[in-house]
Order: sequence, then structure tokens, then C-alpha cells
Amino acid sequence: MNQPQSESQIGKAALWMTGAIASFSAMAVAGRQVSFALDTFEIMMYRSVVGVLVICALLTFGGNWHKVSGRMLGTHFLRNAAHFTGQNLWFYAVTVIPLAQVFALEFTSPLWVIILSPLFLGERMTKPRVIAGILGFVGILLVARPDPGNLNIGVVTAASSAVFFALTAMFTKRLTRKQEVIEIMFWLTTMQLALGILCAGIDGDVALPDAVTAPWLILIGFAGLLAHFCLTSALSVAPATVVVPIDFARLPVIAVIGMLLYDEPLDLFVFAGAALIFGGNYYNILSETRAARRAVRT
Repeated sequence: MNQPQSESQIGKAALWMTGAIASFSAMAVAGRQVSFALDTFEIMMYRSVVGVLVICALLTFGGNWHKVSGRMLGTHFLRNAAHFTGQNLWFYAVTVIPLAQVFALEFTSPLWVIILSPLFLGERMTKPRVIAGILGFVGILLVARPDPGNLNIGVVTAASSAVFFALTAMFTKRLTRKQEVIEIMFWLTTMQLALGILCAGIDGDVALPDAVTAPWLILIGFAGLLAHFCLTSALSVAPATVVVPIDFARLPVIAVIGMLLYDEPLDLFVFAGAALIFGGNYYNILSETRAARRAVRT
């Protein structure tokens, strides 16, 4: 009886992750397609407009406005400021370096969680976490190859975005202890809309969408929400040990997309580095899972 249930869970997780991979890839392509006319602040502003409309519609038709409160606004602001910064860096990176390199560096985010969680969440640094961090660091060196010929602003911004995504994950973990996802998403979209308007308008010049950019901006807005919804749904039906390997399929998918759409070469160093980053992440997840099972038995 347990085996079919396990296979069912894997199947559902794979289906959700297919949606997540497609959404993340679509967002990267759409971000590059509008970069000729809009800066990253403007992209984030219009993305948040779509997000606010979708979340408000869900709250209204679901009768869930009572779930939105003003509790923990400070934590919401820190989370959303970190995510806003990371997303802006990510959107910039997809316009200046190969998409596969951006995704490979983005996958270091869980490793930054390992490094920063003792400071922000009070979690202890274990041996498996140290090993995972070392493997991830070596992977970063392979992907970025930090010499004057390879290190550029795109690599720096992509790597930096992973740090801010890690901070986002840690603040999200704090919020989910006391709040539901719909409330977190409401403050995510509204706060980031405010930040987008402020940053986009600081130079007094805000580019308006036109017939070319508007469809891409709508795609970015929906893809951003759908990607995180699919990823969360996958984690709700299957353990991280199943979901994480599927998520890493994003790398070859986006590499092929980059090759077909933008003539980007398939870089073996990027794949080798990503394999080490994946290995570090997966080893840590397996260790945490086994430790949790031992704790339950005792």
C-alpha cells in the first residue's frame, strides 16, 4: 500500500514542478524581452501590479480578507525588501549573462540559508551543513570562474541575488510559523508594488507599457506567482528529497532555451559547478531528513 502512495506523491510533485520550471523559465525569457525598454525597477513595479490584482481577486472571491492583518509588518517589510532587491538583481543578471549561469548561481540560495540561519534563525551549524557549504562554494567557483576574463557585473548580481533570496526564505520561515500563505502573498505584492513605484519613479521617468512590452509584463506577473505556488504545492505533497532534484531540471531546460533563442553556448563548467551545488544541497537535505527520522524514533 505504501509504494503506490509514494509513486503517486512523486507523480504529483513532478507535475507541480513541471509548472514551476516552465514558469521560472518563462519569467527569465520575458524579463530579457522587455529589458530593452524597461529597467528592473519598472519591471518589478508592473509585475507587482499584476500580483496585487491577482491576490486581491483571490482574497475577494475566496472570502479571505479577514486573514489579512497588520501583525508582523516589520518582518514582512524585511522579507519583501530582501526579495525586491534579490529579484531586481536577478532580472538584471538575465539580461547580461547566459541564462544557465544565472540559474546555476541562483541554486546557491539554500547554501546561503545554511550559512546565515545560525544568525537569523538560531539554528546550529552541523557537519553536513558545513560539507554542503564547502561543496557549494567550490561549485560557485566553477560557475563564476572568478578571473578578470570571466568575472563581470552579471555574475556578481546573479550571485548576490541568491544571498537576498536566502534572506527572503529565512524571513518567510518566521512568518509561516504564525501566518497563512495568502496573507504573506498579500503583503509581498503590495509592499513590493510600493517599493517598485518609489524606485522606478526616483529619476522622474517611468516608461509605460506598450503593445510590445505589455504581454511580456503580464506573463512575468503571472509566471512569478505561479512558479512559487507550484513549488509550494510540490513541497506539500512530497518531501524536499524528491522536489529538489526535479527543481534542478531547470538548469538543462534553461540552457537549451538560451541556446535556441539567444545562441548561448552550453558551458560544461556551469554544469559541473551546478552539479556540485546540487550535491551539497541534496546531501544536506538527506542528512536533515535522516536526523528527523531518528528523532521521531527516539
